[in-house]
Amino acid sequence: MLQLDVHIDSHSGFCFGVVYAIEMAEEILDQEGHLYCLGDIVHNDEEVKRLVNKGLKIIDHKGLENLKSEKVLIRAHGEPPSTYELAIKNDLTLVDASCPVVLKLQNRIKNAFDRKETIYIYGKHGHAEVEGLLGQTSGKAVVFQDPKELDLDTLPSEITLFSQTTKSPEKFYEINRILGEKGIQVQAHDTICRQVSNRDKELRNFTAQFDKVIFVSGSKSSNGKALFEVCKSKNPNTYFVSRRDQVNSSWFKENDKVGVCGATSTPMWLMEEVKEHLLRL
Repeated sequence: MLQLDVHIDSHSGFCFGVVYAIEMAEEILDQEGHLYCLGDIVHNDEEVKRLVNKGLKIIDHKGLENLKSEKVLIRAHGEPPSTYELAIKNDLTLVDASCPVVLKLQNRIKNAFDRKETIYIYGKHGHAEVEGLLGQTSGKAVVFQDPKELDLDTLPSEITLFSQTTKSPEKFYEINRILGEKGIQVQAHDTICRQVSNRDKELRNFTAQFDKVIFVSGSKSSNGKALFEVCKSKNPNTYFVSRRDQVNSSWFKENDKVGVCGATSTPMWLMEEVKEHLLRL
């Protein structure tokens, strides 16, 4: 039996937007026994499984079109205006758990679009939050993940730049600089959630303290993939797991000091399960 010294990162776990959405879902599930949710409530299979067992029913936009007179949760990522229009048409009650940071960003993009500004969004193609942002412009904003996607020589002379809330501030300002050097006048709006972006620095500090690090995250989480790379760059002995049974005892040696951390979509109960598993090795 291995003797390990195991610590969980107190800064890891759900961001407040996800906490808000899950608390709202659990309250309704406790009262009514079932609730529809548009898309995975969080990008973590274990947490989704837990809530599905309580009565949460995950549907996609096609499923929403066929749903009538039901209660549907809008998750923290937010939704485009078309979803709200469909809800009215189908007599659906929307439980809106959109993150306040995302809602504020949606409003700023809509106002800029109404002022006829040319809008560019730094974000992940197809991401639920980005689809909601794009909807504020009737699909007319330009979304890009990397400046290499843009033909800088043919860009408009003036643009308004926004960012998905979970992107890197450093990359956002680098993009702003690249555009400026091309003579493009950029009205840049730093709309990145600092609770998410600060995890980068916090995890660098945390992982440096340990012999081995277990990073717990759902495989579908973009935030999880990015933060895992942050941890691994600081501590090469970092391992990615989505659940406790993926932990391999061969990774450790006697008296290793082990850190357990995770993404903004990783529930604390799952990190605690991993810690208990490590202590039983």
